[in-house]
Amino acid sequence: MVSKMSDDIKSSKITDEKTYLNRRNFMRAGLLAGTTLATAGVYRFINPPPPKEIVTASIEDISKSEILVYKTAEKVNSFQEITNYNNFYEFSTSKTAVARKAEDFVTRPWTIEVGGLAQNPQTFGIEDLLKFAQEERIYRFRCVEGWSMVIPWVGFPLKTLLDKVEPLGTAKYVAFQTLYDPKQMQSSFSAGIDLPYVEGLRLDEAVHPLTILATGLYGKQLPNQNGAPIRLVVPWKYGFKSIKSIVKITLTDVEPPITWNIAVPREYGFYSNVNPNVRHPRWSQATENRIGEYTRRETLMFNGYADEVASLYNGMDLKKFF
Repeated sequence: MVSKMSDDIKSSKITDEKTYLNRRNFMRAGLLAGTTLATAGVYRFINPPPPKEIVTASIEDISKSEILVYKTAEKVNSFQEITNYNNFYEFSTSKTAVARKAEDFVTRPWTIEVGGLAQNPQTFGIEDLLKFAQEERIYRFRCVEGWSMVIPWVGFPLKTLLDKVEPLGTAKYVAFQTLYDPKQMQSSFSAGIDLPYVEGLRLDEAVHPLTILATGLYGKQLPNQNGAPIRLVVPWKYGFKSIKSIVKITLTDVEPPITWNIAVPREYGFYSNVNPNVRHPRWSQATENRIGEYTRRETLMFNGYADEVASLYNGMDLKKFF
C-alpha cells in the first residue's frame, strides 16, 4: 500500500457516517491476539453518547471543503468500530470497556505545556489548539497494535506546534505526557503500568508531515475513549506510541523514557516501528488483524508508509533499535 498527498477527497471514498451511527449493538467473533495489547475472542459495541461535532469540519461537508488529505486507498473503519474498541489503560485494560468508563472524563478546560529546550516555551489552551486544526485537514491513516484500523483523523502536524515554541539547536527528542487524574482514572496498580503515561519521539520523527496531533475523527470532536481532547498519531509506529490526552510536551537532548519500555524493556523498544521482520519475544508480528475482518493480513513494513519514512532510519539496525 502506498499513501499519497491529495488536494481533495471524494465523499464516495468515506462510508456514510449515518450507516454506522444507526447500527444497533452487535457482536463480532474471531479476533485473534496479536500483541499483549490485543485480546482474542468476541468484542461488542456499547454505543456511548455521540461526541460533539467539530465546528470546523463535518463529515457531510468534506467533499465541499478545501482540505489537505493524507490518505490510504483502504476502506475506513466505521465510527462504531473506532470508538468501541480502544486501548486506554488509565480507564480500563479491557478494550470494550474503555468507552463506558471514559464517558464522564472531563476535557474542558485543557492546556498543554510545551517547553524544555525551546526559545519560546508556551502553554496552549485547547481553543488555541483547535485553531491550528481549522484548515480542516483530514488524515486517513492505518493504525496498528497487532490489530489494526483505518481512521479518518481530524488534526494538524505536530510540527505546527513545535514551530511555535522554536526548538533550540540542542533539542534532539520530544517527550510527551498524558494527564493522570486519580479521581477520574484507575490506579497504576489496576492499570499494570506506571502512570502518568509517557512517550517520546526523535525530533526528526516529530516534525515529519505524517506525525500529527489529532483533535477529532469522522468530522467530530475526539471522543474520550480515543484520547480526547488531543492526542498524538504516528501511523508508521505501533499504536501505543500515539499517546492520548496530552498535557505536556518537552523538547530534550536525551532519549526520554517511555511507558512500555519501562514496564517491559525486553519487549518494547523506544522506536516501536511497525516491522514484520522483528519478532516480539512471545509472538510473531508478521500478520495483523483488521477490526471488522475475520482473516489476518500481512503486516507491512512501517505500516505501509516506507516510502515516506524509511529514510529516517538509514544505516540503523532496526532489529537492535526496535
